Amino acid sequence: MTENRRVKTAIVGASGYSGEELLRLLLVHPGVELSVITSRQFAGQPLGQVFPRFAHYPQARGLNFVEPEPALIARGARMVFLALPHGVAAELAMPLLDAGCRIIDLSADFRLKSDAVYREFYGHPHPAPRLLERSVYGLPERYRASIQTADLVASPGCYPTSILLPVLPLVQARLVRPDAIVANSLSGVSGAGRKVELDYLFVECHESMRPYGVPKHRHLSEIEQEISNAAGQPVFIQFIPHLVPVNRGILTTLCLTPQPVLPDADARNRFNDQVAECYRDAYGHEPFVRLLSGKSLPDTKNVNGSNVIEIAWRLDARTGQLLIMSALDNLVKGAGGQAVQSFNLMNGLPETAGLL
Repeated sequence: MTENRRVKTAIVGASGYSGEELLRLLLVHPGVELSVITSRQFAGQPLGQVFPRFAHYPQARGLNFVEPEPALIARGARMVFLALPHGVAAELAMPLLDAGCRIIDLSADFRLKSDAVYREFYGHPHPAPRLLERSVYGLPERYRASIQTADLVASPGCYPTSILLPVLPLVQARLVRPDAIVANSLSGVSGAGRKVELDYLFVECHESMRPYGVPKHRHLSEIEQEISNAAGQPVFIQFIPHLVPVNRGILTTLCLTPQPVLPDADARNRFNDQVAECYRDAYGHEPFVRLLSGKSLPDTKNVNGSNVIEIAWRLDARTGQLLIMSALDNLVKGAGGQAVQSFNLMNGLPETAGLL
């Protein structure tokens, strides 16, 4: 793509962890002219001064942080990534859409279709309820066609991505009971965002592992919404997130109940073949889904820094349960990378452009 055909793009909230990951990806993206980056904290400062790791990138030269003013953003960019906390993103989305921008929102503001569910899980009314039906849930492997034409994409959370990609094909194929799903997820500390809170200080997290957000983590709302859509019925699941002392990465283990019950070894073998076929049909040609075979199991060290999710499964003959495991980088496939994947679809670029 030639320089004059690059898409003028803004990152709003470019100083957080997700914003920094977007910077890493978009500064070298062949289809992007990064024209606006915002941060209230660093407004007026050069990008290379705030993040010295980017100082040598050609696109970083002369690029300064500015205040997140909608009119300024809209003048300088056609595509806008919102890497902001929930509640704040919606307030900026409205004037930006009115100005003709297309938006990819990394917050939770437009992932849910119900204002009532948003209020239940986030504790306040939705700032822009009229936009909920307009948004497209930004899971490319499931909503690719809708993302291509959308002007408001709600990029999924990191936990939901690690759960939904393994679960949705099985639920839709009626291979597992949608009402008997247990998800255990382990997340690196960067998943909490770049903020100063006691729980996330080094001495509080180092050599410590703990559950949190039990039994009603906010991401549960979008997980249940998407599984319910696939199942064609309301679904509630058990979700237990954990904080572990690593910088980045999410490892999820799911316990699923096959349907119907598998009475003998022959039935278990047939079921295992059905699961393998289901995953091959769903993801065999997906560039960022790695289906593991043999003795291999997901490992965050194999996906960190990439836009890949690893998925493996085991049928436990003793309990009759299907165990599904996944690993992804919470800042890439779980945030910035997946958002760039949607960006590529929205702009007619190869889906893999700028991504590994």
